[in-house]
Amino acid sequence: MFAPLTRIDRYILRQLLLALFAVSGGLVALIWLTQSLRFVELVVNRGLSFRVFFELTSLLIPNFVAVILPITTFVVVQFVYQRLAGDRELTVMRSAGLSQAGLARPALLLATFAMAASFLLNIWVVPAAFTEFRQFQFEIRNRLAAFLLQEGVFTPVSDDMTVYVRARDRDGTLRGIMVDDARDKSSRATVFARRGRLISTDGPPRVLLFNGSRQEVDARTGRLNVLTFAENSIELTQTAKGEAQRLRDPTEMSIEELLHPAAGVVADRDLSKLTVEAYRRLSAPFSALGFTMVALVASLTGTFRRHGGLIRPLISVLVVVVLLAAGLAVANLATRNPVLLPLIWLHALLPALFAGWLLLGPQARLMPQGLLIRLGVA
Repeated sequence: MFAPLTRIDRYILRQLLLALFAVSGGLVALIWLTQSLRFVELVVNRGLSFRVFFELTSLLIPNFVAVILPITTFVVVQFVYQRLAGDRELTVMRSAGLSQAGLARPALLLATFAMAASFLLNIWVVPAAFTEFRQFQFEIRNRLAAFLLQEGVFTPVSDDMTVYVRARDRDGTLRGIMVDDARDKSSRATVFARRGRLISTDGPPRVLLFNGSRQEVDARTGRLNVLTFAENSIELTQTAKGEAQRLRDPTEMSIEELLHPAAGVVADRDLSKLTVEAYRRLSAPFSALGFTMVALVASLTGTFRRHGGLIRPLISVLVVVVLLAAGLAVANLATRNPVLLPLIWLHALLPALFAGWLLLGPQARLMPQGLLIRLGVA
């Protein structure tokens, strides 16, 4: 595998790389388009610019690539080698003396490239991109949106707060303000004010209200309590007290943080989730090699058929689908029962080893006999 590349190796590898970049790029663009529709509301209803929209959604692309790269590697290897077999190029290469290992070497080089890229993405790039994405989203939902209040529009600052402004002067003064505040589930309040002004500070956004009233319905007595005020302020965040705090997701944590979390960061019942996430990141790149070996077994083994065959490619596709489903099932089982964590590594490594034995095993068994013949012993 580490010998200098021959012209045949470069010929096959060039086709594999071009197809991999084309298929992966197309799928990433399609997935990005479908997933970005979730954030169109920020542009339509909250007035965010398209530049901010693209910056936010582009941070999801590394995760898309990490997820689909093993699958696209399988698709590309299956397609290119099936085309070579259909055009009888593999037959000519075998007649020229290439062994199964020699024919498989370009695909294995592609799988090595995919594995290296997956390790880079899973361990460093995706966690950093997720951290930036969630922080960016947090800023938009909790701070920036508060300064995009439009005249005559009920603006949902968060899921639990809606703000209405009748008019907005050139100097920034807000007139005819209504705030529906449901952040405190036990005491929903509606605030009215004749005028107000947004205050921009390093903390959460605040609106300073003048000459208004605060109306609440007592949950125990059902009485309406009305409090009038000359001046009051409200924080436009998702929490009723203080600045909204953003909880870190396991996808944002490094491998070290997942395997050795700081005390008090997560509950004991969630420790298994962190371990499964760490094992998944470390083992997922090996699926690119396993899927490649499955495609090679379907393409390089069996008898040649003049008009090609669909049975082996369909079986290989079914095997990959089963492996993907098994990966999700194993992760769920390992989360519930940490004793099953080794199954994650078995799921990642066993397909490659078994497919490699099917592909190269018969050739390896013939090697001792061939060596004896060359030595003149047999």
